[in-house]
Amino acid sequence: MATVLICRRFPRLSRVTTFSTAAKCKAESGSSKSNPIKEEEPETASSRTESAATIQLLNPLGYKVSYNPSAYAKTRAASQQHCARSSDQALCDAFTSPGATQVQHSFGATSSQALPPIRNALPKQQPAPLPKQSIPAHLPTAQTKEEAEKQKAEMHDSKEDPRVFQKGRPEYRSLSCDKSEPVETLTLEEGDAILRSVALSKDHQSAGAIADYFRKLSRLPAEQHAELLSKPGFNTLCRCAVKNIRLFSTSDLIDVLKACVRLAVPPTHPLLNTCESEFCHRAWDMNLDQLLLVADCWRCLERNVPSYLNILFSYVNLHWKDLTLPQFVQLVYIIGEGRRSPADLVQKVESMILKYVDSFTLEEVGAICLGLFKSVSGISDHVMRRIADRVSLQMADMSTYALVNVLKMLRYTRIDHLPLLKELGKVIPARIPAVNIQGIMHITLSCSALHYFDEGIMAAVAMSLPPKVTYCRSKDAAKFLWSFGCLDYEPPNEEEFYSSLIEQLHRKLHEFRKFPEHLLTGLLGLAFVKRFPEELIDFALRDEFVRKTRNSKYELKKDLFTLSKSVEIECPGYQGSLLPPQLCQEITEMVLNFAEQEIYIRPEIVEASSLLESVLGGPEYLKNHMILPHTRSSDLEVHLTMDGRPVPFNSQNPVAGMKLKDIGVSLTDDLMTQLIKGKANGQSPAETENEARDPGQEEAWTPRVGDPAACAGGAFLSDAGPKSGSWLEPPHSLALVQQPQRVKLAVQVSNRNHYCHGSKRLLGLHCLKRRQLRQLGYVVVELPFWEWFPLLKRTRLEKLSYLHYKVFDPALLNRAA
Repeated sequence: MATVLICRRFPRLSRVTTFSTAAKCKAESGSSKSNPIKEEEPETASSRTESAATIQLLNPLGYKVSYNPSAYAKTRAASQQHCARSSDQALCDAFTSPGATQVQHSFGATSSQALPPIRNALPKQQPAPLPKQSIPAHLPTAQTKEEAEKQKAEMHDSKEDPRVFQKGRPEYRSLSCDKSEPVETLTLEEGDAILRSVALSKDHQSAGAIADYFRKLSRLPAEQHAELLSKPGFNTLCRCAVKNIRLFSTSDLIDVLKACVRLAVPPTHPLLNTCESEFCHRAWDMNLDQLLLVADCWRCLERNVPSYLNILFSYVNLHWKDLTLPQFVQLVYIIGEGRRSPADLVQKVESMILKYVDSFTLEEVGAICLGLFKSVSGISDHVMRRIADRVSLQMADMSTYALVNVLKMLRYTRIDHLPLLKELGKVIPARIPAVNIQGIMHITLSCSALHYFDEGIMAAVAMSLPPKVTYCRSKDAAKFLWSFGCLDYEPPNEEEFYSSLIEQLHRKLHEFRKFPEHLLTGLLGLAFVKRFPEELIDFALRDEFVRKTRNSKYELKKDLFTLSKSVEIECPGYQGSLLPPQLCQEITEMVLNFAEQEIYIRPEIVEASSLLESVLGGPEYLKNHMILPHTRSSDLEVHLTMDGRPVPFNSQNPVAGMKLKDIGVSLTDDLMTQLIKGKANGQSPAETENEARDPGQEEAWTPRVGDPAACAGGAFLSDAGPKSGSWLEPPHSLALVQQPQRVKLAVQVSNRNHYCHGSKRLLGLHCLKRRQLRQLGYVVVELPFWEWFPLLKRTRLEKLSYLHYKVFDPALLNRAA
């Protein structure tokens, strides 16, 4: 059997660290255990003729990494073709047309195309056109049983997997439609005989006989179902059912619907249109078991029936006290699959959960959490904690699928249930290799969303991911990158881990046109850990892609802003696309407006700002603002001379506009002379102003611990105060040139949301912010929440002493020097 050497071009990757890469993909004539050779179809192999690939990083320093792409697999299955007609003639056409009932299934394939190299052109030049979506590569079917099992394990059945809980109690047999229930098989000859009987006496069939025909035909072997649906005799049977729909008993009508489920009748089939209308008409005469069973059939048929569900929810609302435990769980499942939460049932659902929480099976607990999650149903912290209490005690006995569903709801409600999370760290790492890629993604995302770092979980995820990365959807790859970046964790196999995910982003490039939020999620996660894939960033910041983000259901401007500004600061050699200045200004104003309303006014920040003014000598020595608006958090900026004296720089709070406190200054003859005639030494006003503006000559108060003036918060007259008309600050870059001997402090008032749960591990976004502040020449000073928050309840003198120690720490000046 001929073999084809695969050499994938690895995308150019920029990383602002001491690492740089110039990796090449080498193909030898012989095979290697560490570099297996995979087969591809001719059209796929022919598109990959490059014999070598270079991974380009910014500021290359000679660090080399070999890249070995993992096997790329693609799955095939079939898509359904539906017929939807409303008139009588259309109904007849649908029943008699073989093509109307043919069933095929097809799932979207992944694209293996990577971005073309960035053109070394100035940003003002015409950008390269967006890469076209490549034709999906059809890889050969798995050749071994092991590969087939692996592929099967990665496939998530979104219709059947959530129904596992129904196997746990016999009561669900009357509430749900089980297609896997064994039945006596009908032979093909018997099926043909039924269809001939229908054709011969189509105008004289009773409703009972028609229902019986459906029951029998549904017992045909599964491989015969598609052929049956295309036969004229079956279409004739469907017309008979529609004609006699009102004559069916409710149980017969339900059996017809269950037969449609077993036969995989397309959800828009005309027979189902008629059945839905009839069930809506009869709903109030049915019992709750029947209503739930019919709702389950609609789910199995993948048919959207909002009118029927409205009636079901109204019925349940009136008979709430009569619900049994299985009926309740089945109801929550139906609510979740319908993706809607009836507002008038929310409190009743909570009360029922509390009633049965200790009686649910573990699979039922998972089903309830999934139903609440899918229907976006908010529940109280108390109820969620009761569920988490139950799970934390029995997690080892719970299936991974049910556990993942609990984690989804825990993530949605933002409940940091520590006993459950600690138990998760004991139970889940050993299971990770056997979990499919979507399950692993939800476990990882739950940890990052709850800011919970467990190295055992994260390392297990990192080691298991590269071999199965090609099963990642665009969403999965993005969430993995975000989660690891958010927790600021780089695993032991970091190069293999990140390389495989970045390559998968390239394969899924066509999906980002429809889901732009996923690409930005992944790129921001990479930026948190100082990784900047240059081609993907260029693609994400082009005008074409930025326009596509406006159609997303999410607000993505801030994410674009964070990415663009981070690249500007950390990648000086980057020559790709950036956001236009006008858009950056627009987003900056939006962020600052939010900060004024939500951030600057936080008590811990207001208190720190007010007290620092007292420590430094006035508001002109301090600025409460966002030094880096794209990081979306505030800073208290302070400037010091190299010998540690405060420098006034905030012209937005001029001394002239301040209300000075009475500090008991005595009026002497000398003082009155200075006030009336100017300075005693006779300097002209111009000379006085020039001296005041010279940072080397500024007189600034250096407070001492215990100084009465510091405790009183007194303001001091100074010749260094801003003059009338000098309201505008020089540009930031210009200020750096004019004030080279100035130490700039960025004081961070942190809170718990800046750190991983219960630890002093800083989250990725805040690592990025502090890294960039240092790169711009700031010395970062933190008022950590575990020190500052307790001090807020202490005396003013203690707080002033603490702030003085923080700002005038000699180590800061040594670090700056």
